[in-house]
Amino acid sequence: MTLSVPNFDDLPPVEGQPKGFAWGIFDKDGKKDVLGTLNFLTPDVVKAAATEVKDGISVSLNWPLNGLKFPLPNRNLTSHTAHQLTPGNMGVDGWDDELTFNTQISSQWDSLCHFVHGTTDSEPGTTYNGFRPTKETLEVAFSHESPNPTIDHWHARGGVVGRGVLIDYKRWVEETTGVKYHTLDGHRITIAEIEEVAKYQNVEFKEGDILIVRTGYTDMLAAPTPEDFGKFQAQTLSGVHGVEETVRWVWNKRISAVAGDAHAFEALPPVKADGNVGTVADLYLHRWFLNGLGMPIGELWDLNALGEQCKKLGRYSFLLTSAPLNHPGLVASPPNALAIF
Repeated sequence: MTLSVPNFDDLPPVEGQPKGFAWGIFDKDGKKDVLGTLNFLTPDVVKAAATEVKDGISVSLNWPLNGLKFPLPNRNLTSHTAHQLTPGNMGVDGWDDELTFNTQISSQWDSLCHFVHGTTDSEPGTTYNGFRPTKETLEVAFSHESPNPTIDHWHARGGVVGRGVLIDYKRWVEETTGVKYHTLDGHRITIAEIEEVAKYQNVEFKEGDILIVRTGYTDMLAAPTPEDFGKFQAQTLSGVHGVEETVRWVWNKRISAVAGDAHAFEALPPVKADGNVGTVADLYLHRWFLNGLGMPIGELWDLNALGEQCKKLGRYSFLLTSAPLNHPGLVASPPNALAIF
C-alpha cells in the first residue's frame, strides 16, 4: 500500500507558513504526526526494498566518530575513555569504556526539530508540524514525555528501513563531463544533474526511496592536501541546490529521507530568494526539508566504499537500514546505517 498525499503545488495552506508546507498531511486520529516523510516507508515499500538484496554484501555508511578533526563552533570533539575492570572492584578482569560526543560531530541524522524557524523574544520558534521545542521538553526522561518530533520516536516504527539510491555525483562529474570538480568549490547540484546521474547509473526512483548524494567531502577530509586547506578559506561547499525546484521534486517523488557526505546536504553558501548570497540562517533545504516537509537529513555519511561497491556491481540501489540511538528527546544521532546488496 502506498500513501495518497497531494503533490507539492496542491498541498493545503498552513496558517502563517509559506505555501508548500506539509504540516498536518500525516496526522492521524487527531494526533499530530512526528515522523514526517518516514511515513512513506510503508510495509509494501519495505518489502519491495528487501528484494534489492541479491549478493549478500553489506557496506557500513558510518564515518568514524573521531573522523572530524576541526569541528564547527560549539561542537566538541569525540572523547573516548577506557576503564579497566579488576577483580578487586568488579569481581572480573576486563574493560569498560565511555564515549562523549556531539551528535553532529560525525555521520548523523538531523531530526525534524533540529532546525527551528520564527523564534522571538517571547516564544520559541516552530519545527515541523508546529511543534515548539524547548530545553525542558527535549531533556525528558521518557520518549512518551517528548512532545517534539525527535529521533527516539523513530524506534516505535522500527527504525529506518527502505530502498537507498546513491547519486554518485563525484564519480559522474569526473568520468563524464571533463569539468574540474572539487567538493569545496560550492557547486550547486541541480535536479537536472541528479536525473542525469541517475540515467547514467541506470537507476529509476521509486516511492519511499532514501536519496543519498556523494560529493566526496569525507574522502577529502580523510587526507586533505594544502590545496584543500586553502579552499576551506572560501567557506564554500558543493551540495544539492537549495531552491524550490529541489523541494518540489523530492516531495513529488515521495522521497522518504535524504543524506549526503558533507556538513550540509545542500550547497554552501545558500542563495536567498533575491539571488544574493546568504548566511547559515538562510539554509533553504534545512528550512524546507526538516521544517516544512518533515524530511530527515543525513550528513557526513561515509560514502566512499558505497560508491566503490555500486560501481563494482553496476547497480546503485540497495536495501538501507538505520537504527539511530534510542534516547528520549534526541535532536540528532549517528545513523548506524548499512547498505545491503
